[in-house]
Amino acid sequence: MILTIENYPESAHTLALETMFMDRKSQFVDFFAWDVPVVDGRFEVDQFDGPNAIYIIAIGTDGRHEASLRMLPSWLPHLLGDIFAHLCVAGVPVGPRIWESTRLCLPSRHGALRRRELRNALISAMADFALARGISEITGVIPDGFRREVLAMGWRAEPLGPAVRIKGGTIGAFRIDVTPDMRERLTWTGTYVGALEVAA
Repeated sequence: MILTIENYPESAHTLALETMFMDRKSQFVDFFAWDVPVVDGRFEVDQFDGPNAIYIIAIGTDGRHEASLRMLPSWLPHLLGDIFAHLCVAGVPVGPRIWESTRLCLPSRHGALRRRELRNALISAMADFALARGISEITGVIPDGFRREVLAMGWRAEPLGPAVRIKGGTIGAFRIDVTPDMRERLTWTGTYVGALEVAA
């Protein structure tokens, strides 16, 4: 099941959120060695995790986190605009219909095949979310290897600048145009997997 969670930390989906922050710590701190905040030694929670964030989370039958990503409005503080603006050669795209997608978390415990299934489920849900909300562009900053995959998924997308090396690897920024044929274009590459069971 895919959850779309708003109004953190008042959300009632406590287990899904807590296990998400735990998995984010395992992925981004323990594996990628990113220098990001850790709460109580267990949870990766940064300054952008708050009431303005919307989380798209895949959960298992036990209600625990399986994979997730975070959406942030570009006109408020967000990762690309506040920390990684230097990755955007022509400036950070900002506007009332532009949202940032960050913190894609695909825990390694799932194995490669399951991780790909979860990735496609999250991207499908993100496409549905963007189209339903009238979003015009999605931006983000991710490891450059995955950025190359994102740019080749079929939707209209482009890099916002060259990749830059930081501790833990090379990262780069991207922009995606949200077009009416977005689902169809993602279907061409097998990325869009159709409407999923979604709970708010």
